[in-house]
Amino acid sequence: MTNTWEKELNVVIEAAKAGSVPLRHLWGKLTQIRSKSSATDLVTEADLGSEKAIKEVISKAFPSDSILAEESGGERTGSIERLWVIDPLDGTTNYTHQYPLFAISIALLHQGTPVVGIIFNPIFNEMFTAKIHSGAYLNGEQIHVSSVTELSQSLLATGFSYDRRSNPDNNYAQFVSLTHLCQGVRRSGAASLDLAYVAAGRLDGYWERGLQPWDVAAGSLLVQEAGGKLSDYEIQPLNLFNGKIVASNSLIHKELCKAIGS
Repeated sequence: MTNTWEKELNVVIEAAKAGSVPLRHLWGKLTQIRSKSSATDLVTEADLGSEKAIKEVISKAFPSDSILAEESGGERTGSIERLWVIDPLDGTTNYTHQYPLFAISIALLHQGTPVVGIIFNPIFNEMFTAKIHSGAYLNGEQIHVSSVTELSQSLLATGFSYDRRSNPDNNYAQFVSLTHLCQGVRRSGAASLDLAYVAAGRLDGYWERGLQPWDVAAGSLLVQEAGGKLSDYEIQPLNLFNGKIVASNSLIHKELCKAIGS
């Protein structure tokens, strides 16, 4: 690794560990669960406690930076050139049911580009980290995307947005179609982990719509640094604020995008 962004990486590791404390403490002990935008869009005291702890660490280290966090919204008091994008608990529904697929996801955007990212599942103690131009790592060991070359031999993942009950663009048709074209499609309920698993070669591809920047910022950097490819459904450059993402090992990317659009 180069030393560029090393301080930021160390801080984000500290922040993720701090954010994991309330998640561990409240695991199986929640008393406050409420809906936000829909009945399937939940927030708990665990989300709020994790976000508070993460923001405290980052704000102390970089007081002039801006923060965009899922539960508290964007804070534009600092430099927009450096924007921390935080999801303190990606997979809240899983967490409330004690289903252990959830994660903390944090990324630093410099002039709109992710330069540091971390995805941390405290239950499995798996910490995925990346710095731009420095590779992607799982608990300190470098990771790479898979070498699968055909969609028919791939394992994919996807998800369904919170508005899936009211929006006809709900990904159901693509899910059914891709299920027939590959070896399997998984739905974990945590976009950040899906991206981390593509980076680690556990999945060969992933697509989803209706996403927010905090869902994909850290994971997109991991996939990039692990040798993968990212785009929107039309194979145009990924826009973190667009809501649609396709991530793959790069070898099946065109075939996957074609299948999603067909």
